[in-house]
Amino acid sequence: MALKKKDSPRVFDYKDVKTLQRYINPYGQIDSIAKTGLSAKGQRALAVAIKRARHLALLPFVSHG
Repeated sequence: MALKKKDSPRVFDYKDVKTLQRYINPYGQIDSIAKTGLSAKGQRALAVAIKRARHLALLPFVSHG
């Protein structure tokens, strides 16, 4: 389910957990750039926001199993 560019936010905020959850799979992994449909710059911003949210325990880290 690739998201269209117009559906993606302009800036990712680590406190906006509901939006960030759209870009992680059930195992807590960040979706690939092919699946998200973001530019490389947007994908990096997404990764930074997700990692910040993880460190504040707003999102889970990757679970194995």
